[in-house]
Amino acid sequence: MSGLKSHVSLPMAAGALLVGLPYSISLVAQWIYGWPNKPGYKKYIEALKPRRIYCLTRAVLETLKYLQYGKLYFQWKSWYKDVGNRKHYTKGITFGRRSNNLDLYYSGTGTGTGPVPVVVFIYGGAWGSGDRSIYCLLARQMAEELSAAVICPDYCHYPESNVLGMVQDIADCLVWARENGAKFNLDKNNIVLIGHSAGAHLSALAVLFLIEARDELFIEATKQQETARAVRGIIGLSGVYDIMDHYEHEQMRAVEYVSTMHKAMNGVENFPYYSPTHLLKTFSEDKLKRVPPFVLLHGTTDIIVPVESSTKFSELLISLSVKVSLYLLPKVDHTEMVTDLMMPERHFYHSIYSIIKQEYIKLIVKC
Repeated sequence: MSGLKSHVSLPMAAGALLVGLPYSISLVAQWIYGWPNKPGYKKYIEALKPRRIYCLTRAVLETLKYLQYGKLYFQWKSWYKDVGNRKHYTKGITFGRRSNNLDLYYSGTGTGTGPVPVVVFIYGGAWGSGDRSIYCLLARQMAEELSAAVICPDYCHYPESNVLGMVQDIADCLVWARENGAKFNLDKNNIVLIGHSAGAHLSALAVLFLIEARDELFIEATKQQETARAVRGIIGLSGVYDIMDHYEHEQMRAVEYVSTMHKAMNGVENFPYYSPTHLLKTFSEDKLKRVPPFVLLHGTTDIIVPVESSTKFSELLISLSVKVSLYLLPKVDHTEMVTDLMMPERHFYHSIYSIIKQEYIKLIVKC
């Protein structure tokens, strides 16, 4: 009898585990990050749907792969704290209306006595997280590889602000680079923006807003136009360019309610306003001529932002006669696109940098 009881209890325990674990993981995720946007008890009904439970649990478990970057975490943490590395950069420069901070990394080889071209790196973080210190190794290597001064600014995140606030911060950073060019030996008319993921989206959006001289930026119109002209190109790494398309991808993964994106955009109704693809379709021929070239890199194994985000954006740019170069990198995922730029021994370091260097040289104006 006891043998039969043990035989019955084992399948029951396994079944309870297979059902209970996914429900526990997904419900905790929704409790922390947000329930479905449904009225009353309907949000709980939506939260308990089997497909949502399965997909959300899978998305949560996929984040466990970030544990492989534990060593890299301690490396950048140690490098940033080491005062001996201050010779490579100036840390914590205040800029902009919200008194954010930026770090300025010096060119590895320099360009003689003349002003140095500027790269502004905008990190990602799903519009809700990120810190410039995380990218110290990347910025240092980028300055070395591109012989450029690399600016890595912080910007506001949700819920501190919405996407408009983030764009304002990036615009403020570009204005700072131009106004402080002489002080730091920067070529104020030779700026390239490089952004990863949400950072690529914000980089594109900021430049398009500047071209239009948007009142929402609260920057004098002439200054906006001068700043836009100084941007020689935008290099997007695994970027989001159509917010509605990405929202549909989030729905497919059942993460649309726990994601920061629709909250940072102030709701679905504002997706067109914050989509570079939508804005470009409204541009006149004169404005399109002022759009700088784009270079788009995307990994073919990216599940966070699908490769179609860059391929479709590239097709749109071509149809509008905006110069664009598209590179699809086999076996590169969303995180590797940026982590592998931090150390030369990383697997994709040389292959990604070879493309960035090749395109960067084409973008900058030789002095």
